[in-house]
Amino acid sequence: MIWKSLKQHEDYFGIFVKKSFLIMMTKHFLTVIFFFVSFGVFAQEQNLLSGKYSTEELQRILIPQAGWTPFPRIDDREGWAKADGDMLQACIKSAEAFIDYDWPAIPATLSLLYVRDGNRSRYEAVSFKKRNVLATMIVAEAAENKGRFIDPIVNGVWSICEESWWGVSAHLPREKEYAGLMDVSRPFVDLFAAETGKVLAWADYFLGERFDAVSPQIRKRIYSEITYRLLDPFMTRDHWWTGKNGSIPNNWNPWICSNLLNTVLLMEKDEQKRTATVNEILTVLDNFLNPYPQDGGCDEGPGYWNVACASLYDNIVLLNLASNDAFRYVYENEKFRNMGRYIYRVQIDEDYFLNFADASPRAGVNADMVYRFGKDIGDGDMMDFGAYSLKPGAAASAGIRSLRALFTQDEIRNARQRLPLPQDVWLPDLQVMAARDRQGSSDGFFMAAKGGHNNESHNHNDVGSYVVFYDGQPLLIDIGSGKYTARTFGSKRYDIWFNRSDFHNLPTINGRTQQQGRNFKAEDVKYRAEKSAAVFSQDMAKAYPEEAGVNSWKRTVTLHRGKSVVIRDVADLRKADAITQHLMTCWPAEVTQPGQLVIHCQSKDGKNTDFAIGYNPKQMKAEVEKVTLSTEEDEGIQRTWGDRIYRINFQVIAPQLKDTYRLEIKKK
Repeated sequence: MIWKSLKQHEDYFGIFVKKSFLIMMTKHFLTVIFFFVSFGVFAQEQNLLSGKYSTEELQRILIPQAGWTPFPRIDDREGWAKADGDMLQACIKSAEAFIDYDWPAIPATLSLLYVRDGNRSRYEAVSFKKRNVLATMIVAEAAENKGRFIDPIVNGVWSICEESWWGVSAHLPREKEYAGLMDVSRPFVDLFAAETGKVLAWADYFLGERFDAVSPQIRKRIYSEITYRLLDPFMTRDHWWTGKNGSIPNNWNPWICSNLLNTVLLMEKDEQKRTATVNEILTVLDNFLNPYPQDGGCDEGPGYWNVACASLYDNIVLLNLASNDAFRYVYENEKFRNMGRYIYRVQIDEDYFLNFADASPRAGVNADMVYRFGKDIGDGDMMDFGAYSLKPGAAASAGIRSLRALFTQDEIRNARQRLPLPQDVWLPDLQVMAARDRQGSSDGFFMAAKGGHNNESHNHNDVGSYVVFYDGQPLLIDIGSGKYTARTFGSKRYDIWFNRSDFHNLPTINGRTQQQGRNFKAEDVKYRAEKSAAVFSQDMAKAYPEEAGVNSWKRTVTLHRGKSVVIRDVADLRKADAITQHLMTCWPAEVTQPGQLVIHCQSKDGKNTDFAIGYNPKQMKAEVEKVTLSTEEDEGIQRTWGDRIYRINFQVIAPQLKDTYRLEIKKK
């Protein structure tokens, strides 16, 4: 490791700048500077977590398991008296509703639904509810210490320990040897197996002595199952999500690691095994962090940010709790800071976020976590955003975010509450921009667009797509993702209509849509922000297959602040058989006169607001079709947008090999 801290990096860079002045007149100066800066940033970013401490140092700084008390134990009533009373009462009330809960078994046929008809939700509904009920009861019992939840909790722990598989059916391997059921002789770690381990570990931490009073077999069973199902497989088996095979991991990596870290820190009494597992977790987390873009952009979108970057933060919080802040240096890392800032940089309005790919336009925000993240990295905008997002009356459950929130609510309630809503955002690595009419306000136009490539995590074929909002309300939209089924992450993913480019704000060229794969990408991507306008441009040609016959397709999307949004496409084709420009909206639309299509929107207060899209009627013919929502996957679309998805098609009347297409969006 070249620099062990940002401070050392700054000192080294300062020495370099002084020396560089002596050679600045040489013809190689720019090359030298570029090499050094590139190498310096690269070196700084690599192995931020695993490169800091040796295994021996790590064992010395980790607080031993027996003496680690990240939160008050059940007999520490003075400690629990400091917890937020409203959250605890909400938790106890929620737990009381399940005090007679009949913990269901999960039959084989429920798991088999996934391979039989593609349904994953029925299995997950049963599995997730069991864990949510248990997590709520654990905190409720620790909060009031009356013993009335102990037997239901014991039943829940035992029921979950008797399940064949702690994960979900959709995450089972698709080989014939599985065919929808778990091979219990070869356990492996998926998202929800790790989540389950975390819940059981907190049960042991808070209620272990109460369990012993019932039977010593309860804690013994918890440790045995966690070791067999999670800790041993993590240390001995290859898992794709660890990134060890050279692939770039997604949210699974930090999400699983945060739950494994919870589990091993709380449960493992053998300090050498505990340290070795933590050390391995640090290595796996670096496989996620090392290739992450410097701009902090999350290609999985703001909804997945909550379990990607935010889960990485959860890991750092746990590590600091377990080591007397030995990992606090991470908060000074600029990439890590940018990863946190992403969540408010892609906010459109109080209710909406950018939702390229599988992201939802209504991303849930964990207010306490966002506030603490902002506080730790010294970002006031992020703290304000977290405080603004706080919803009173939330119930606590057994998890690091919820438990931390129990002891920070007063501070957040008294903090400044504000949405930052930056006027201009540019993420050059992710190739995503966003711009609005005014800083700090959702009034007027908001526009966002993307370049990138078609092999992003949770990818849609959407290079060059854009969205337009007005006064915080959607106008031209990205549909996002529907309900997950077997097709969602399988070979038929791009048979699903909302994953295809012809259901994004993109053209179909000579009957061809964009294709999936890293080579299908944007080129010559540029962005500039000015006082009166924000301009984003790219060449989308490479996003289409060779058969589309595209030499270049240069798209420029411009926000003229306070006036309009203009899309200008300059096409250079090898053939010109058929071209259709598609736009997606969640409002009815109609052609009111040649060259003008009107979208009938509603404002936040329910008033009708019309927007006109101007086009050349001699060049394009416009028509509007209502998209039929009828499949299981479409249920997710209906939850987001209702049964009101419309596709506007501008069909080019006489396609030319070289031509320019222009659309202008204005308020009527």
